[in-house]
Amino acid sequence: MKQIFKKVSSLCTVLLMMAVLTLTGASAVWAEEVDDTVKQTLITTAEGLTDTIVTLGDEDIENYSKSSDAFTTSAMSAWAGSKSELGALKERSGEVEVKASDDGYTVTVPASFEKADANFVYVFDGSTGAPTSLTVDVQYSMAETLRRAVMNTIMGIAIVFIVLIFLSFLIYLFRFIPNPEAKKKAQAAAAPAPVPVAAPAVEEPADDTELIAVIAAAIAAAEGTTTDGFVVRSIRKINRKKR
Repeated sequence: MKQIFKKVSSLCTVLLMMAVLTLTGASAVWAEEVDDTVKQTLITTAEGLTDTIVTLGDEDIENYSKSSDAFTTSAMSAWAGSKSELGALKERSGEVEVKASDDGYTVTVPASFEKADANFVYVFDGSTGAPTSLTVDVQYSMAETLRRAVMNTIMGIAIVFIVLIFLSFLIYLFRFIPNPEAKKKAQAAAAPAPVPVAAPAVEEPADDTELIAVIAAAIAAAEGTTTDGFVVRSIRKINRKKR
């Protein structure tokens, strides 16, 4: 089975080219309508490819995935992504559908598997007749579709809550990050207010009225006169040196 895809692809190309050259003589007719002979050739080729692909094991898929042929790698990628969801092939059920396009053909091969049904959608090149790509379209049941929708909704809500919790945790950690500006403001608010300094008291000149009256009376007594004969205008202290 190592060269099975190359052989099938080569056979497909030869058969399709022979059919086109025999029936139409030009590849432009392919895009306009599907001739019965060409249609049957496409169906046979697509069914043969499907029967071959579904029997490949994991080791075969891995080996063919390393091929340089674009269709082979595309087919292996499509089947590897759907194999576990489908299980083993039960039968190829339903009618194979062939549609023509401007640049080739699209062939859909329905098949029933143990776990679900699937459509193998092949694209054939209109000028060469060779298959270019494969898509495995899994047909999920209504119950499975609803189950997947519910699971996706739950996953979305869970992711939103996880992100919110993570953001809340980050915001909580901000309080442990040092902030010099806030620290300075807190220290300034906690510092005691400066005590106002009292202005020095200004000494008011002493009232010497009583002292002048006493001195005047003493002088008058010493002189034997009254205080009417003289007036004491000022008092000055004289520092006498001790002998």
